[in-house]
Formats: sequence, structure tokens, C-alpha cells
Amino acid sequence: MAGDERDAQPDLSAFGSSAESDSDAATGDDSDAAESAPVEADTDGGGIDTAGGSDAADRPSLADLNRQARVALGVDLLAHLERESLPLPEAVDRIETITTTPALTREILDTAELRGVIDREAGRIRTRRGNTFVRFEEQVVRREGDYECRRCGAGLGTGHFVRFDAGELGPFGPECVRKVLGRA
Repeated sequence: MAGDERDAQPDLSAFGSSAESDSDAATGDDSDAAESAPVEADTDGGGIDTAGGSDAADRPSLADLNRQARVALGVDLLAHLERESLPLPEAVDRIETITTTPALTREILDTAELRGVIDREAGRIRTRRGNTFVRFEEQVVRREGDYECRRCGAGLGTGHFVRFDAGELGPFGPECVRKVLGRA
């Protein structure tokens, strides 16, 4: 099986669902099962998500996104950073909530730069769009369920999901959602 394509990719299965590969997205494998979790009203600053809301049904899960949609979601994430400048490794840390594939990470950064969302220089990125921060009360929803944080891998009883135009990103714990958005 030396010529098998699976040998070309490292085996990330030992890292659990937080190291989701792009092949998982193609097959629709979503171990987070965010869409089947019960939804409750938020009492702690995030938006309210109701089980019958059409908005929740209209947004695909991260595992359902193809490569182009993941790039769009990554560019959206970079456009909504609340810090004007940050080191490249911190930007990559945020992008890794979408993909752990280096080629796709580079494509997200390149696309964001081409679209005028960021500038890259001397190992730092600088956002070029002002006032495009995430409105926490409107764009972050909380859902009760059994989740694993996409950033740190911790088990969660309540997942925080960030809604962008390109899709929904999450689940995160309360500290990680703030770090991903640049509030911590």
C-alpha cells in the first residue's frame, strides 16, 4: 500500500475531533453533532438560539463545508479579529479552529491578504478593516450538549458557536471563544 493516498497524510486520529481533517469535511463526518444538540436560551451574554429557528437550520456545520467554504470562513474569522495586529503564530492558532492542514492554512492567509483583509510583514499580520468585530450578543450563540472545544479539546456542557456570513464556527468554551475572537 505504499502508493495509497492515505500514506501521504499523517494519521491525526489520535488527536480526536479537534484535529479534524479536510477529508472529514468531504464525507460529512461531524463528531461534534452540533445540529442535533438541544438548544437553550443564553443567559450569559451570547445570542439566543431556538430549536425552531430557521437561522440555525440555514447554517451548515463545519464538517459539511468544502475547501472553498472553509477558506471563506477563515477569511471571515481574520476579518473579525478585534486586535489590530498579532503575531503570525497566533493567527495560525485561530485558523486551526477551522483546519489543521498547512496548505489550507496558507490558502486562507493568502486569500485574506489578496482580498485586503490583512497585511503580512515581519512575522505579524495586521487587520486592514476597522469596526468588523463580532457582536457577541448577536453572533455568538450558546447550546447545551456534550461538546469538545475546537481550540483546546476540553469537554463542554455548553458550546459557544460564532456565526459568520460564511458559516458557523465552534463549539468553544467561554475562554476559548474570547481568545479566538481576540478579546482575551
